[in-house]
Amino acid sequence: MADEDPQPDGGQQASQEGTRQRSRRFEVLDDRPVNQDGLVEEWPEVGFVAMGSPDDPDPSITVEDGTIVEMDGTDREDFDFVDRFIADYAINPEVAEEAVAIDSVEFAHMLADINVPREEIRRLATGMTPAKLTEVVNQMNTVEMMMALQKVRTRKNPGNQCHVTSVKDHPAQLVADAAEAALRGFDEAETTVGITRIAPFNALSLLVGTQCGRGGTLTQCAVEEATELELGMRGITSYAETVSVYGTEDVFKDGDDTPWSKAFLASGYASRGVKMRFTSGSGSEVNMGQAEGKSMLYLETKCVLIAKGCGVQGLQNGSISTVAIPAAVPSGLRCILAENLIAGMVDLEMASGNDQTFTHSDTRRTAHMIPQMFAGTDFIFSGYSAVPNYDDMFAGSTFDSSDFDDYNLIQRDFKVDGGTKDVEEETVVKYRNRAVKALQAVFEELGFPPITDEEVEAATYADGSEDMPDRNQAQDIEAAQELMEREITGANVARILHERGFEEIAENILGILKSRVSGDYLQTSAILDEEFNVVSAVNNPNDYEGPGTGYRIDDDRWEEIKNYRHAIDPEDV
Repeated sequence: MADEDPQPDGGQQASQEGTRQRSRRFEVLDDRPVNQDGLVEEWPEVGFVAMGSPDDPDPSITVEDGTIVEMDGTDREDFDFVDRFIADYAINPEVAEEAVAIDSVEFAHMLADINVPREEIRRLATGMTPAKLTEVVNQMNTVEMMMALQKVRTRKNPGNQCHVTSVKDHPAQLVADAAEAALRGFDEAETTVGITRIAPFNALSLLVGTQCGRGGTLTQCAVEEATELELGMRGITSYAETVSVYGTEDVFKDGDDTPWSKAFLASGYASRGVKMRFTSGSGSEVNMGQAEGKSMLYLETKCVLIAKGCGVQGLQNGSISTVAIPAAVPSGLRCILAENLIAGMVDLEMASGNDQTFTHSDTRRTAHMIPQMFAGTDFIFSGYSAVPNYDDMFAGSTFDSSDFDDYNLIQRDFKVDGGTKDVEEETVVKYRNRAVKALQAVFEELGFPPITDEEVEAATYADGSEDMPDRNQAQDIEAAQELMEREITGANVARILHERGFEEIAENILGILKSRVSGDYLQTSAILDEEFNVVSAVNNPNDYEGPGTGYRIDDDRWEEIKNYRHAIDPEDV
């Protein structure tokens, strides 16, 4: 006679009453924030699979007279325009057959091996097809990918980028937050808008604010391309990264685009001295319902190679605005790490994601960031929210301004450089105040709606837009459009600031404009230090080959990291 299922005391009574007695342990677990996250089982037929879809092609390549005539099981006459572009512009045909013939496990060993130099990885990876690159990283676990990522990052020293935005598009708040972000060490700062026509004011606020906090911080305003390009040409912004590419032809067509049109647009930015990288991210094709049954990683690898073929400096990839899609399926965060790794393998600058919220769990959001932070990427965040997440118009970031101390202490705990530093409250207050007063002077000289002393005071001490008085946004929009119509440039702003007694900010803005004219920050992975020296993959290449090589935190940087403002001097105890 079979044993009956065990029932806890009262189980029979609970069943008779039509209710089920629950385990208190599971009630507690079900109430945890992580169980508010959206999670789904794999569904490869529509692309709901992060890595290793059964429909991903097997790698192959045939080269005849320097032309790729077959790739990943598809003959040239059957290529769609994504395949054709990748075959003609993104793969080095001179090493392609050698690279694809290498056993994928063997090449994965080379990636994780500290004795194989980055240059050899780059030489072979730039001859690999999308299926080959995908197959290689599918062999690797997370720690092995982190080992490889540490080696294939293009620039020796890691860096970081932040978001500076406002729900109110409040210029006084934005200029103050931009100054603080620069003080905290961010190499790049980007803004976007709630209302498109106010974009020139947001861009101006970031320019003045960052150059008050630290000379050399690069800025962008993420809006539609025509405005974005014109702001760059005016010298009010210095880089762009929101030109999106996709892994399937149908998604491109939905956007009325092709790889060739994206390349043409990129050349428009670069030829005018504006630093340019593309944006992509695993999950975008699934989101559009046009994933063709392929894995997210395979389609993202095609995006990486499109960026390579277009000749842009790099790629903002780490799933970006579609992060909730890979994060919902098994191995999804590993997939994001893998796409970052592939970008580095083919010698592209990496702005590696972590820039949008996807989870209710503090544990998951920190775990998402750690692989990029510990291995180090060119920009660990594509946008650390330097404002409260309620003000982040990019839909919130993995970390925001309330996490500054947590992030700095992780750097201190593990002696890892995450690209930010601790700052004293008095210093932040001083620079926020000076930045708002500088913008106040610019608005006054240009006849724009005034920034009042009340707004100066509020922005000096504010955490977010909830602490700011409202402005007449209709007037600001009209003035922002006037800024464009009057063809005001960064040079005009610098002159005004110099005449109004803000000489240091004016000199820093002039330094940004000089860098744009020289074009040196168009090098791969270029940033500017406080003296406006270019630091890039050209003059500061990653030379990691194991312990004692590559980027090492020097004594000055270590003092910045370890001297946390709340640390107690044991002699005072």
